[in-house]
Amino acid sequence: MANIKFITKFLKIFFFISFIFTNNLYGDEIKEISITGNQRILDETIKSFLTIKINDIATIESINDLTKNLYDTNFFENVSVKIESNVLIIDVKENPIIQNIIYDGIKSETLKEKVIQNTKLIERSPYIDLFVKNDSELILDNLKNNGYYFSSVSIKTEKLENNTINLIYQINLGEKAKIKKISFIGNKVFKDKRLRSIILSEEYKFWKFISGKKFLNENLVKFDQRLLKNYYLNQGFYNVDISTTFAKIINEDEFELIFNINAGEKIYFGDLDIVLPINYDESDFSKLFIQLTKLKNQPYSINSIEKITKEIDLIVLNEQYETISIDVVEKINGNNLNLTFQIKEEEKTFVKKINIYGNNITRENVLRNQFEIDEGDFYNEILYQKTINNIKSLNFFKTVESQVLSDVNGDKIIEINVDEKATGEIGASAGVGTSGESFGFFVKENNYLGKGLSIRSDITLTSDSIKGSFSLTNPNYNDTDKSVSTSIEITEIDKLSDFGYKTNRNGFAYSTNFEIYEDLIFGIGNQNYYEKIETDSTASSLQKKQEGDYWDSFLNLNFIYDKRNQKFKPTNGFINSYAIDVPLLSKTNTLSNTFDYKMFTELYENNTTSLGFYLKASKSITNDNIKLTERNYLPSSKLRGFKTGGVGPKDGADFIGGNYLSSFNFNTSLPKILEENDNIDFLFFIDAANVWGVDYDTSIDDSNKIRSSAGIGIDWFTAIGPINFTISQPLTKADSDSTENFSFNLGTTF
Repeated sequence: MANIKFITKFLKIFFFISFIFTNNLYGDEIKEISITGNQRILDETIKSFLTIKINDIATIESINDLTKNLYDTNFFENVSVKIESNVLIIDVKENPIIQNIIYDGIKSETLKEKVIQNTKLIERSPYIDLFVKNDSELILDNLKNNGYYFSSVSIKTEKLENNTINLIYQINLGEKAKIKKISFIGNKVFKDKRLRSIILSEEYKFWKFISGKKFLNENLVKFDQRLLKNYYLNQGFYNVDISTTFAKIINEDEFELIFNINAGEKIYFGDLDIVLPINYDESDFSKLFIQLTKLKNQPYSINSIEKITKEIDLIVLNEQYETISIDVVEKINGNNLNLTFQIKEEEKTFVKKINIYGNNITRENVLRNQFEIDEGDFYNEILYQKTINNIKSLNFFKTVESQVLSDVNGDKIIEINVDEKATGEIGASAGVGTSGESFGFFVKENNYLGKGLSIRSDITLTSDSIKGSFSLTNPNYNDTDKSVSTSIEITEIDKLSDFGYKTNRNGFAYSTNFEIYEDLIFGIGNQNYYEKIETDSTASSLQKKQEGDYWDSFLNLNFIYDKRNQKFKPTNGFINSYAIDVPLLSKTNTLSNTFDYKMFTELYENNTTSLGFYLKASKSITNDNIKLTERNYLPSSKLRGFKTGGVGPKDGADFIGGNYLSSFNFNTSLPKILEENDNIDFLFFIDAANVWGVDYDTSIDDSNKIRSSAGIGIDWFTAIGPINFTISQPLTKADSDSTENFSFNLGTTF
């Protein structure tokens, strides 16, 4: 007991003495500040960083803050602080200054820019071990993201005068990691052929000398995972899991890229309901209730969920429900998903500030054009989330991260961090088949000069034609949500050896399009072309009559009504389009009307069935004869079993096309045939079409007759690229038609 009392008394005395000692140590008034050890950095510069001034009372806390501030400047390798006789003595050891940063081992400036992207250290900055290590790791990550999985980075410094150094990153690139094989394993439901068409990564082939997608790229693989997941979610696989994507080394520099997929059971929408605040008018949400009723028993789709939230957005804006949020309560019942959208009114707070970080290339106004909510607005969780989704949909950034902070008054500060990525693309393609050969090359940039502009230049060569174009598109002209495009086009079609004529057509066009109603897009534009038609002695009478020069200007109007469940490989819904070209300045004054309708449905599991109608009419409004290039020819894709341009009116031995064209197409996939083969798909089709009308000579048979065919189509993904076979049997035809029972096309990219 006596020992416990002694220990307690001792501790009290110890803490008392410690308290007196520490207060005596840092309790004096500072009369002078002395700085030693600095070589380049002036005393006054160092003093500007100090939190202790002359006549201040120094404490342990203030000394710690002062030391931390000096280290935070990154100028010093070591800092020591002490007080003697009221003098604050600061001794520093300066970090060396980086004179030059050398990236040894990279010759390509383009690759160098990609590799050093987002590194922190720059020339004339202090050398800091931690920053050098972090930059070295970032360089290694950037190398891997560009396919150099076998690269290594070592660090070397070279001492110079005045405490300066050269920082040298010695980089061994190694061989680029090639994707030898892409595999999909697990409960994947869909065939490899379809899944391979969804992702961007592709298998390495020796002729693919342009595409960079054949090399292993971690960021691209992550993007592929998102593409796959979204595809499954839109097909009703609510519980899909793509969790273990990995690469397995096959050879020295080759990998097998494996996607492990568990699709789960297909889920359908069950009961869908909306819970509104008591003071809200249900009639404002009547359209939304109808939309939910139509979704019942339909396969789950994230696109459908997005349409619901879009409808809520419109109600929010139109009815001025300014501060609402949505909670979605999900409940699985068997293979049905019941959803309850709980709309809640939140406390009114303002958006005080929106900060954007990381956009080193993309201009800030491009990002702010995507905002649904802005500084000074009431904070709305729905519009905030839509803003972030809009920025992600630009596809300019690897990642988009955001957070919402609150100030002392409860107002919101939105922080958005983006990580830029390359937005350019170069590609080439080639094809061969019964319809001829083709080669194409393109260059594309989706964020030109960081302004959000899209530019594209391409050229396509076939056995009898050359087509080239350059286009520039501003998707949000003057912040109007209207897309504006302009293009230059050059086309030469040389059919002298076959039909005795040759045309050269050069010109420019400009247009705008925008959404005028939900899913209804309206476009208006102007096309202007100079065309020269040449003929030889083998040309038909029509062709010889039309030899000469033409200047044409057309007003283009088009409407697109798109109700497909998804743009890529749709399985439900329809799309309508109508276009009219009105002559403004023309020798022939040709008015063209085009209507195209396609409907998609799923008759049974994994089946896709489509139905299409196509109509086109081209007629001179001044009763002149329309030009050769304005006449309508039927492509083989709309009438399989017949050669391209091999039906319709003939002038002598030449098919001359018609003033009118129509087609009907029915396609249904046959997933049960060779179900276990992941690289082959079969379909059954029925086509019917007609090409008729000859305006320049009434003595020529206008060939007004329905042609039809039925057959089987085979899509086969092979080692050299996708091959399409068509085996068809004409059912009805004209005597003059040119048939083709078997056709094939092989395509590949470079």
